[in-house]
Amino acid sequence: MNGRLMQVIQGPVVSEKATMAGEVGQYVFKVLPDASKAEVKAAVEQLFEVRVEGVRTLRQQGKTKRFGRQFGRRNHWKKAYVSLAPGESIDMGEGEQL
Repeated sequence: MNGRLMQVIQGPVVSEKATMAGEVGQYVFKVLPDASKAEVKAAVEQLFEVRVEGVRTLRQQGKTKRFGRQFGRRNHWKKAYVSLAPGESIDMGEGEQL
């Protein structure tokens, strides 16, 4: 089970909406499509050593894109909004940039 927890979180979601959510103690992650809320909670608590209050998940539909005359679709994916306990935070590498 421990090996699966290390694979549940695939990476952070970097968007304007995710940045605004981060200001109020929520963090957005791309997760495995078959990951449950309990697995996401356990993975975040183990990886970042924080206390998680709640997890909300949603299925993001893949965008339809054109390639010349042909249409294609990107893959569907799942993302999780993770709410942390008051006073907890995750350092997502928000340091100075050159």
